[in-house]
Amino acid sequence: MAGQLKEVRNRIKSVQSTQQITKAMKMVSAAKLRRAQDSITQMRPYAKKLQDMLSNIVSSIEGGVTLKLAEERTIEKVLLIVVTSDRGLCGGYNANIIKLAKATIAEKYQAQFNKGNVAIWNIGKKGYEALTKSGYKTNESYKDIFLNLKFETVQAAAQAAMKAFENKEFDAIEIIYSEFKNAATQAFVAEPFLPIPKVAKKAGAKNTDFIFEPAVETLIEELMPKILNTQLYKAVLDGNASEHGARMTAMDKASENANELLKSLKISYNRARQAAITTELTEIVSGAAALQG
Repeated sequence: MAGQLKEVRNRIKSVQSTQQITKAMKMVSAAKLRRAQDSITQMRPYAKKLQDMLSNIVSSIEGGVTLKLAEERTIEKVLLIVVTSDRGLCGGYNANIIKLAKATIAEKYQAQFNKGNVAIWNIGKKGYEALTKSGYKTNESYKDIFLNLKFETVQAAAQAAMKAFENKEFDAIEIIYSEFKNAATQAFVAEPFLPIPKVAKKAGAKNTDFIFEPAVETLIEELMPKILNTQLYKAVLDGNASEHGARMTAMDKASENANELLKSLKISYNRARQAAITTELTEIVSGAAALQG
């Protein structure tokens, strides 16, 4: 009986220690989430407007202008830029992104994958480790971006992707990431990066009449890379905020589960202790009765 009581006490101490860790991690994630949420909230409208503007310009241009980054060609080689986190303990966040990456390949690029023509650039260590282990063609050049998250480090990855597309190393590039909604909700998306998608024209709609100053070639040459840099940076900021939100939620649930487990263990401990006391009293009474007899 004493051994059983000691075992339950040890389990209670273990759960309490774990609960202290989960509560601390929740507080840290909450603090990081506030900063990450501010960053993506401020960036998103700006990035969305630039992206829409770029798609509109590409759609409105007719003949005479060659846009290398908007060139649509037969898709033989594909690049997926997969944004995950560096650390775990964030619920199903990383697993869902990895699942989407695999599903995207299976549903859209299976033929290219069978030929060995699907490459993955990872931003975040968890995705790199999981996809490498699963046998995908991964690249570790940009997996440590979250160690020094700033526009310049993301810009280097975006520029490398643009250069690879222009050199025809890839015919299509997509970004797979988690779009931040709130602390408890993320939307996992596969977003086209290159070639620059055109806006589908509605029936009867008129072409948008842009006046370009300076010349359209000069403007687009300057505009396109900057907007694409911003698009990838926005995706990484979304992923960063989603990670902290997912971890905060996961640690909150873990703390609640620890509370429930502690209640159950304390009930078990009290019952075992009560049984031990009852047994001791019974032995004392029996001994006293034997002495009197």
